Amino acid sequence: MNKRALGTSGISIAPLALGGNVFGWTADEATSFSLIDAFVARGFSLIDTADVYSTWVPGHTGGESERVIGAWLKRGGRREAVHIATKVGMDMKAAGKGLSKAHIIAAAEASLRRLGTDYIDLYQAHIDDNTVPLDETMEAFAGLVEAGKVRAVGASNYTAPRLAEALAASDAKGYPRFSVLQPHYNLTNRALFEGALQELCLTENIGVIPYYALAAGFLTGKYRKPDDLDGKARAGTVAHYLDPRGLDLLAEMDKIAARLGATPTQVALAWLIAQPGVTAPIVSASSLAQLDDIMAAPGLSLDAAALSRLDRASI
Repeated sequence: MNKRALGTSGISIAPLALGGNVFGWTADEATSFSLIDAFVARGFSLIDTADVYSTWVPGHTGGESERVIGAWLKRGGRREAVHIATKVGMDMKAAGKGLSKAHIIAAAEASLRRLGTDYIDLYQAHIDDNTVPLDETMEAFAGLVEAGKVRAVGASNYTAPRLAEALAASDAKGYPRFSVLQPHYNLTNRALFEGALQELCLTENIGVIPYYALAAGFLTGKYRKPDDLDGKARAGTVAHYLDPRGLDLLAEMDKIAARLGATPTQVALAWLIAQPGVTAPIVSASSLAQLDDIMAAPGLSLDAAALSRLDRASI
């Protein structure tokens, strides 16, 4: 499988990342192990998680996803076969939040313990923290890289101006730069990334790994009316896509999928993979059937007509 450089991180990956937000939530440990096994067996390697996964579940305190990955490694999963990306900054309840130097260092150590590894391939600021000077944040990340505990650093949910400021802060002090951005980006939500942020990533050679690549499952086509959301874990997130624009987009995706012998899931991901600057969409699955559908996406090449029709339908 063709691999892509993940910005200037020194890491190369296949053009798909496995979202670990479901590990220990909608995918139990055994299911999570089977998903990781299948993902790695097909030649993919990037697994994305965060310390805060899954604090939103009653009784969870965070770190559940990282512990599942750590258990997979302990069971015999090959560390060299995967690239582990995790994040810091969101509210970990009693363990704190933010991007202060003290919190970043403490959080990194906690993530390393839960993951059962001595290094993190990609450590990301999960959300911007304008209460802490960027110099302090980047100094903390630099210390982790220097200590060999982190290979590369990235950012998630940053605006173009703040990402540019972070790059300048690193350059001024000689710290490692953010080499990867994780933005909210998919066919239903293009405005948060396209424009200044995308242009900055292209100019600065920043790898892009979009999250919500399937709009919480909406772009799979399985949610087409309010009744489809009954009892679903992501019903609240998906509901606002069920409007005329969203349904028109699904109809266009259906036509393209039928013409190309693909599924709506594969069409949505192939569109993302084809966008300028995008390295690998992050997609989660809670069953092997879902994962099989997802893993076929990098093999789907959308022609110019399909790309143009999707661009128009998703404006």
